[in-house]
Order: sequence, then C-alpha cells, then structure tokens
Amino acid sequence: MNANVVVVSGSGRYADPWHPFEVTSARVAEVLRDAGHTVTVTDDVDARLAALAAPGDVDLLVLNLGAGRTPDERDVVQSSDERDPLPLSDADAVTREGLLAYLERGGPLLALHVSSTSFGFMPEWETALGGIWVRGISMHPPYSRAHIEVATDAHPATAGIHDFDVDDERYTYLRVSPEVTELAWHELDGSREPVLWTIERGASRVAYDALGHDAASYDAPEHRAILAQTAAWLLGDA
Repeated sequence: MNANVVVVSGSGRYADPWHPFEVTSARVAEVLRDAGHTVTVTDDVDARLAALAAPGDVDLLVLNLGAGRTPDERDVVQSSDERDPLPLSDADAVTREGLLAYLERGGPLLALHVSSTSFGFMPEWETALGGIWVRGISMHPPYSRAHIEVATDAHPATAGIHDFDVDDERYTYLRVSPEVTELAWHELDGSREPVLWTIERGASRVAYDALGHDAASYDAPEHRAILAQTAAWLLGDA
C-alpha cells in the first residue's frame, strides 16, 4: 500500500535541547519512502494535530516530538505525576481535540522515542499510547551501544528480525500498560525494559518505538526494518 504518511517533528514547545528532531524525522521519512509511501514532514505541531479534527488524507500519523526547551515549557508539555491536572489553553484544547478525533476514527499512530514524554496537558495520551515517560521515575543510562532483544516472528512488526546492537538511549522505567504487546527490550541492572510495543484501541492501531535518539539509531538495518514493518502493520498491510 502506498500510504500518505505525515511525520510531525518536534519544534517550538515540542523541541528540547537534547534531540535533533529535524535530522531524525528526515531519517524516518527516508525509511518510509523507501518502503513505498508518500511522506510529508512538518514541524508545525499544534496546527497539524488540530487539523486532524476533520477527516483528511492522512493514512498514518508519525509523532517524533519532545517536551519543552525550557523549564516553563516542560511544566506544561512534559508528562508528570507531580501536579494536578492542568487547565487547557486554547492551543492545548484544539491539539487534544484533533489528535483524539483522529484516533477515534481509527487512524493509526506511530510514536517515536521521546514522544512518550509529550502532551502533559492531555491525560488521555498515556492510555492512547499504552505507556508513558513519568518525570521523576523514568530515566535512561548514558547514551551507549545497546543490545536489543527482539521477539522475532512474534508479530508482523518483528517478522524475520533478530536481536541487534544499536547506538541509542535506553529508556527505562516507563509506565507501561499490561494491555500492550511488548516486542523488543533492553536490560538494565537485571530489569528487562520494553523499547517497542503495539496496542489496539477500538479501531485504531498504535505502536511505540522508544529507540531513535539520533541519526545513528537509524544506521542499524534491524531498526530500519522494524520501522518499515511496524508502519505496514499499522496500515493493515501485514
């Protein structure tokens, strides 16, 4: 299936000082174009998500977002268990409405890496994604060569893909729903931590890939294959 894929790339309050979103979004777009899809990359995050309130021609939504460049932005955008629910600003409200409308229509979603920290103003995000980064609990050890264990052939996203090594961050102690299907892991201090999962909510398929800190992550052929095969599953092609 040649799908219309929109990659929404972190900028403004969805950027941060640590992740080169312009670079990684370009690499993701390259992988998906090589898989035969038409890919558009945009960094106008709130406007693009708000536009999803009305049905359109987006076959697959990919989110490659951060959670704030400054402490004030992170207080709003980053997930946290340390505060009461935030009142929605006008921008927050239309962003939330658009993303939730897309998912409720059955739109497929692929969220990447630090996107699990985003949308602190949207309490539904954790349920939609199947898990979340929790400020003060979740962490990652220093960027390093990581060994990734793969549930080979357990799901279309991992068909034919075996364990591999990749230069990346290893997200750890995410809060993960027992409803997800975990498909890849790393290990830290004896704890097996998921870095790839899928979940189905109603008619919508959702996948989360915790890898993807920088361009080096997409130098691993196994990671590129995971990305392409996950997209195929989300689109119903696998």
